[in-house]
Amino acid sequence: MNNAMMDLLLLLYEESYTTQRDLAKKIGISTGLVNKGLAKLKNDGYLTKQYQLTDKSHQIIKENQPSNAIILAAGYGIRMIPLNNDFPKGLIEISGQTLIERLILQLQEKGIQDITIIVCFMKEKYDFLIDKYGVKLRVNPDYSSKNNLSSIDLVRDSISNTYILPCDVWFSENPFHTQELYSWYTVKDGMDIESNVRKNRQNELLPVSKNGNKMIGIAYFNQKDANILRQNIKILSQNPEHDNSFWETAFFINDQDKQIKLYAKTIPENSSLEINTFEDLRSIDDNSKQLENKAISLIKDKMNVTMNEIDQVITLKKGMTNRSFLFSVNNTNYIMRIPGEGTDQLINRKEEAEVYNIISSKGISDDIIYIDPKIGYKITRFIDNSRCCDPNDEEDLKKCMRVLKSFHDLNLKVDHTFDIFEKINYYESLWGDYQSAYPDYQETKDHVMQLIPFIDKYKLPYSLTHIDAVPDNFLIAKENGKEIIRLIDWEYSGMQDSHVDIAMFSIYSLYSKEEIDRLIDIYFEDNCDISIRTKIYAYISACGLLWSNWCEYKSQLGIEFGEYSLRQYRYAKDYSRLVQEMVKQYDL
Repeated sequence: MNNAMMDLLLLLYEESYTTQRDLAKKIGISTGLVNKGLAKLKNDGYLTKQYQLTDKSHQIIKENQPSNAIILAAGYGIRMIPLNNDFPKGLIEISGQTLIERLILQLQEKGIQDITIIVCFMKEKYDFLIDKYGVKLRVNPDYSSKNNLSSIDLVRDSISNTYILPCDVWFSENPFHTQELYSWYTVKDGMDIESNVRKNRQNELLPVSKNGNKMIGIAYFNQKDANILRQNIKILSQNPEHDNSFWETAFFINDQDKQIKLYAKTIPENSSLEINTFEDLRSIDDNSKQLENKAISLIKDKMNVTMNEIDQVITLKKGMTNRSFLFSVNNTNYIMRIPGEGTDQLINRKEEAEVYNIISSKGISDDIIYIDPKIGYKITRFIDNSRCCDPNDEEDLKKCMRVLKSFHDLNLKVDHTFDIFEKINYYESLWGDYQSAYPDYQETKDHVMQLIPFIDKYKLPYSLTHIDAVPDNFLIAKENGKEIIRLIDWEYSGMQDSHVDIAMFSIYSLYSKEEIDRLIDIYFEDNCDISIRTKIYAYISACGLLWSNWCEYKSQLGIEFGEYSLRQYRYAKDYSRLVQEMVKQYDL
């Protein structure tokens, strides 16, 4: 029995037989197919001659009846900035009703009471749903480091005649049913370059590499297919290569015994909306009270504009320290920075504001519209048509090092110092009872601390130093036909030996020693004394441990940096040894 015949059988279960034309109209197939389907259903013992359902039909309907639902709501929803600074995206309100509550009510309307919601990000905000709707919450502790395959894996044993759905979709009509006969996944006729499923002429979903049907995310699996799905989920979840996989990856595994016959449930283009961004919400409900959050209110207040004047709100890639979004006011683009997790422990915003006050007239940084010296919200003018410095392009390096040296030559002063070794201990203190992930951490730290006397011997008189002068913070653009370079993100800056900036650029770029030496030569125009070169190596070691400790603290907050964190620890170890060797070799 194909899905058209099953749709026909369910229609006859719900309604009495009228005419073949009427049946064809209701399920969206030709009268010819209805005629063939009815004949096949009667011949196979599912219908009587009077088009009444037989016991065989009632049995198969009973076996496939929906029993439970799983709602995926653990994710961060990075594209929702600035909305998700206040609440998770499942609690976005449209016309006064949250997305997840609408889905729960639609499920319950069709008799589904057994509902499990997988949560983590802002999990506490979902707690009220337990008392209000009788749902169950499961926490996915891996939500920040793995994709939603890990969420489904938590509850895979409960998948059987089950609806699986995301928390962030809005449907104008109820997408669920009291009865189901086959497994399906919702798509639209429109194509999406990122989709990896496409329906064929038999309305079956097949895997493709890209340019498939637009995926909506709601699925139903009957008991037969659920058995295969559970096995597939288990196999994939045990493989670290699938840590970043979506749960839909489990639909298709290159094993004949693990294939699921999954039908496409195609819905009209305007019948649903996935709420992924600020603009998505505004497009469907421009009166939503949730559009008025702290970030937007600050923009309105500090720039003296109305909501209608704020346009094109777009989330930018999540940085290592903060979250940011782009917006436009009167055809001019700006960036709003929102402090990230744990930032209050890492950044002194009063000191940052002091730095911007000092450099604002020097033409070396981005233009500040507003900065909050307490919390750290910041509005800057966006540098249009800009790009970051390419750390592998020598011409870029020459340009950016000239800018960096020109800044250093200004010899600017502020009232606070960025003490690398003090910060190493401070970041370590933020771990609390947590022990370093590196078994030889204490030995490595001891070796780094032994570099202090050597650094003190050759350090420059302190001046304002950027500290985070990495390639991503050099913006190269053209204004009025002239190339400009701006150094942005001064939140770690303070008084220090300016040569620290060379070390920081190197280790962020994950440079080899050869590449580090080339950068030093560019900055010093091939005139760097061996003692200064060795001192920069010492800073590379110290700063490597500094950012390694910083990464270990951030990892406790659910934020991981992959190879970056490993390489920083390696710099600490390798360059402490190198400095000791060079001190002996050159009698420094």
